[in-house]
Amino acid sequence: MSTPMSPTPKIELHVHLEGAVRPRALLEIAARNGVVLPAATEEELARLYHFTDFGHFIELWNMTTHAIQTETDFRQVVVSYAEEAAAHGAVYIEGIFTPAERVRSGASWDEVFTGFCDGAAEAEQTYGVAVRLTPDIPRGFDLSDAMETARYAIKYRDRGVVGLGLGGQEAEYPPEPFEPAFRLAKDGGLGSVPHAGEAAGIASIRGALDALRADRLRHGIRATEDPALMRELADREIVCDVCPVSNLRTRCATSLEDHPLPAMLAAGVLCSISTDDPAMFDTDLTREYETAARLGCSPRAAFHAGARGALCDDKTRATLDDIAATFPWHDTPDTSATSER
Repeated sequence: MSTPMSPTPKIELHVHLEGAVRPRALLEIAARNGVVLPAATEEELARLYHFTDFGHFIELWNMTTHAIQTETDFRQVVVSYAEEAAAHGAVYIEGIFTPAERVRSGASWDEVFTGFCDGAAEAEQTYGVAVRLTPDIPRGFDLSDAMETARYAIKYRDRGVVGLGLGGQEAEYPPEPFEPAFRLAKDGGLGSVPHAGEAAGIASIRGALDALRADRLRHGIRATEDPALMRELADREIVCDVCPVSNLRTRCATSLEDHPLPAMLAAGVLCSISTDDPAMFDTDLTREYETAARLGCSPRAAFHAGARGALCDDKTRATLDDIAATFPWHDTPDTSATSER
């Protein structure tokens, strides 16, 4: 009798934990909190998650993720996603959460950070996947919210918070006004990991690099519009967290055949591979790695870029390097894990 193959090891640097809650769990959380969602069944939620464009996605994000409100919820979403990702071979995850949104739903800053940090610790202990956290500032929120996010991120740095992000309506809100929050975070020992080059172009990427001193770009796919910028990303080894299925779902890429990933790889840009919002985009980590492999990014290359871009401590990085050195890579799409779709 044959033994099932273990999934290829994977690193995921870009997953929104609130967007990773599968429909059944989201409905259960909403019922527990007395929140009425715009869909009453798993099937209705699945139909709702058919996005016309990036703005429509943000609208539905706001209509659904507000159900996640309590410290128990925050812990649950981390542990649940770690279980799922581990089944697909994840050994290291940098999870994104948006504390200012949770605070607006009634939680305190400490409840939000404690819940997510407790979940990260439980996930690593239970499933063996290292989980680090990178809270996001929502574009469109006041600078005071951004500064508070940065302050609490620093406060919880010893609990697994490793960076500060910027998300939301990229085309409407440039990165430069958030520079004070990122300066505070960088001075406090955190990395800078803003979204840039997804729904907006070169100016957004330039602002993220210059004003926010980005250590890594979340997406970055529109760097292909400027060959000189791509050379700069390659020369500086700025890792771009590419999420192929997400880009298709939000119409930031018109088709898989036209996806920017092959051009980025050809220019020498390091590209990690992630799910972004797997429950909302009907994807998972195995599917993303398979899709990336079809676009020319091998599992080995994706893991290498992920290890290069990870905001982890030296001990964790040594573990990732050891995995990369000892795993028998075949550079073929991994189909050993069962998709939860």
